[in-house]
Amino acid sequence: MVEQSKAGNQNAQYQLYGLYVDAMFNVAMRLLTIREDAEDVLQESFVEAFKKLDTFRFESTFGAWLKRIVINRSINHLKAKRLLLSSLENEGEPAEEEETELVPDFEIEKIKMGLGQLPEGYKQIITLYLIEGYDHVEIGQILGISTSTSKSQYHRAKKKLVQIVNEL
Repeated sequence: MVEQSKAGNQNAQYQLYGLYVDAMFNVAMRLLTIREDAEDVLQESFVEAFKKLDTFRFESTFGAWLKRIVINRSINHLKAKRLLLSSLENEGEPAEEEETELVPDFEIEKIKMGLGQLPEGYKQIITLYLIEGYDHVEIGQILGISTSTSKSQYHRAKKKLVQIVNEL
């Protein structure tokens, strides 16, 4: 299907879209938490993927390649939103945190509330590491930080999340 899509077959592109749209929407929602933002990023991601399909080299699965596009677009969206909010508020305070989901080792609702109280950077690291399954080298590349910064931020975020969940 990917080869047919590369050749411009719109039916094959539509089939690829159908196969991946739900999973990629979930990825965007976990990072953005606002449905409309996730839908916008999802649409932009598929447009970018189909425009750049000739750069896909089968070094990974199509799904992994597409997921990377969705995550990068989501992070860029968050950065742009944060810049817009800080310029509007003129104080540079981080944007208000939203709820997100995590694997169910603790009570799901407590974790959602705890994640909602984490600073944006901590929430991104936890989402990318625990939920999306990226390692610290990949997280460093995605966020433009060093591997050691990713590791230390993850450990701080995890410690803070456990503290918040235990207080709830």
